[in-house]
Amino acid sequence: MRKSNYINRTSFFIISFLFIQLFNGCFGSRDVYYEIPKEFRNPQKKIEFIEKYTPYIKNKIIFIDPGHGGEDRRNIGFEGDAIEADINLNVALALTTFLRQANAVVFLSRDKDTTVALQDRSRLADSLNADILISIHHNAPAIENDIWTNYTSTYYHAKPKYYEYNPVNHDLAKYIQRDLSYAMRNSGGPYSFDGTYSDYIIYPNEGFSVLRNTKMPAVLVEGGFTTHHFESQRLTELLFNRIEAWGIFKGLCRFFKAGVPIIKSVVNIDSIRSDNKVINFIIEDSTNIDTNSVVVKFDSVRFNDYSFDTKNKLLKIDLSNITDGKHILKIVVKNTNGIHSFPFERKIFIIKNEHILGDN
Repeated sequence: MRKSNYINRTSFFIISFLFIQLFNGCFGSRDVYYEIPKEFRNPQKKIEFIEKYTPYIKNKIIFIDPGHGGEDRRNIGFEGDAIEADINLNVALALTTFLRQANAVVFLSRDKDTTVALQDRSRLADSLNADILISIHHNAPAIENDIWTNYTSTYYHAKPKYYEYNPVNHDLAKYIQRDLSYAMRNSGGPYSFDGTYSDYIIYPNEGFSVLRNTKMPAVLVEGGFTTHHFESQRLTELLFNRIEAWGIFKGLCRFFKAGVPIIKSVVNIDSIRSDNKVINFIIEDSTNIDTNSVVVKFDSVRFNDYSFDTKNKLLKIDLSNITDGKHILKIVVKNTNGIHSFPFERKIFIIKNEHILGDN
């Protein structure tokens, strides 16, 4: 009788152990669970993706900013092992690898655990004439000891009704957010339809320094919450950091494939004759321009004395009704894929029937 009970108890423990192992094998462990992208499961798929998008991202100058680091290692997540500065750097280094495989030109604000002043991050990006800036971060809730909040978000600068808002930043945020959140299998949070947010939500009328002070399209990514009781365990794994980076990379590739309008003056503005008050611009883009999207502003006021030749993508601005003195010219256009132009803003000095285009 005792032997029978012992056998029954032993059988019960064995069956229970096998069931637990089967459950974990099918669904992953409770603490660390994530999907492996098909491009990681099948290396050929990864090669094909990179080859497909290399023509669109080749020679683009990408500036990657891993947030915090060095003296700033304050953001430490659940159980004390998810250190944001380190996670940011791991994602940034993996993203650098993917971009360079696609023949992009990549610079980083830091490639190790070192201190970089906040103002130096955007200053360095501007000095390199970068095409895109991506600042990489991971989040934490405002309420202390909150281990439940977790989502993935991507920030752009300002809001649509503000002069400082450049819609291309919002476009870039949407493309990156879509692929990043899918790669991580995270939602975009409860306060946004698509997971993109204005940085004015965090700092009203100012936004993040790294976005406010850069001249190129820029976004700030918050990959997930280091304070979340499950997410923190995923974020400490290098493979999962590579998955995050792959999501950012895919979104960036698709953004460039959609075409980004670039506005360029036809001739050196300094050389325009005093009796010619027309400034001509070529809109460079791989697709067609939405003619209804053209916006010209002088000193933040909308200006309608212009014409746009859709065939030659030539924008002509008539300055006849602009008074002498200093003015700020801002131009925005959008292509038929919904991507807005890179930020274009210039100081113009009109003096005695002559106008001179100044520096940015």
